[in-house]
Amino acid sequence: MQIDTWIKKEQKSLIALRRWFHMHPEPSMKEYETAAKIEEELTRIGVAHRRIRETGVFASISGEKGSGKVLVLRADMDALSMEDLLDKSYRSVNSGYAHACGHDAHTAVLLHAVKLLQERRHEFAGEIRFFFQPGEEIGQGARTFIGEGCLDGADRIFGAHMCSSLDVGTISLTPGPINASCDYFRIVVQGKGAHVSTPQKGVDALYIASQIVINLQSIVSRSLSPLDTAVVGIGTLHAGTQYNIVAKEALLEGTTRSFSSRTRANINQRVCEIAQQTASLYGGSAQVEFRDFAAPLINDYQVVELTPVAQAVVGKDRVIHNQEKMMQADDFADYLAHVPGCYAFIGSRNSQSCHTGMPHHHAQFDIDEDAMLLSLAVFVGYALQYLA
Repeated sequence: MQIDTWIKKEQKSLIALRRWFHMHPEPSMKEYETAAKIEEELTRIGVAHRRIRETGVFASISGEKGSGKVLVLRADMDALSMEDLLDKSYRSVNSGYAHACGHDAHTAVLLHAVKLLQERRHEFAGEIRFFFQPGEEIGQGARTFIGEGCLDGADRIFGAHMCSSLDVGTISLTPGPINASCDYFRIVVQGKGAHVSTPQKGVDALYIASQIVINLQSIVSRSLSPLDTAVVGIGTLHAGTQYNIVAKEALLEGTTRSFSSRTRANINQRVCEIAQQTASLYGGSAQVEFRDFAAPLINDYQVVELTPVAQAVVGKDRVIHNQEKMMQADDFADYLAHVPGCYAFIGSRNSQSCHTGMPHHHAQFDIDEDAMLLSLAVFVGYALQYLA
């Protein structure tokens, strides 16, 4: 691996900053302390910045070689509502919240990219915009930056995500679909209460909800082409108030995932039809609410322009162009709907440290911190190449 000395010198402070963010996780759209820390660091290195809504932070640097293209670099910064069970000195001090997805590393990397690119602004033309984005885990943060016009006039956007399924020292630059869409749905089933000994006098919302769960599984197996990749999943089912009462109401929550807009629309339509028709069949009714969390993430085929940068960092044989698609979603997809760009995956697994191989959103998730230096080198190298 080839990392220039002027990048390597950031490693100690990069690790320290990542560990600070890891210790102070905050939930989506409520990242107040995180945003304040980001602003403190940007002020310290002399880069202008402003808030986007309550917790987003926007910064920009203009190159000293004149006008030119506009490149956007993005990091997400929210944590998850879960306990941190990592037995490390930098374990979360905020009970009930944990950085179990790598967003702490993403934020630290982008802050150091700002620092290095500010120091080398004499080497490029045009503008670099930095998005410190809240709310990725609930699919809301990217839309705040887009809604505030931060993406207007941009020519390219780049982001990178730590990846515990790839070894440290590898980088994925895979064109085409890489992350699935994510839609949340909520189904409220209305029935009629009665004593369980006289079920004919009621309409059992719990029974209806159970049938809906089963029937929804037919969407992937019977309503889609076998060549389509999709998920329809139910995460919660709540119904009833007592063991001997026919449930009057039931609530189901779930998600749909797919890799194309057409498949996504078809699946969501079938969820509504199946829920409502199943409820009607047994004398009840169902209301279905959908929330759009993220579109399919489809890397632009211009991803090839990043390949020389990544190869210079990790070597030709360590850059992956055929990473397996993932059903997890990321609202970086919302940016790609407006501007060509690429979302890279930075290997963060080390076989000598079991926690670095834990799946994302696991309570003991961690990264090999060497991965951050590689990510930083790609961010900085790409910016200098693209805006040269």
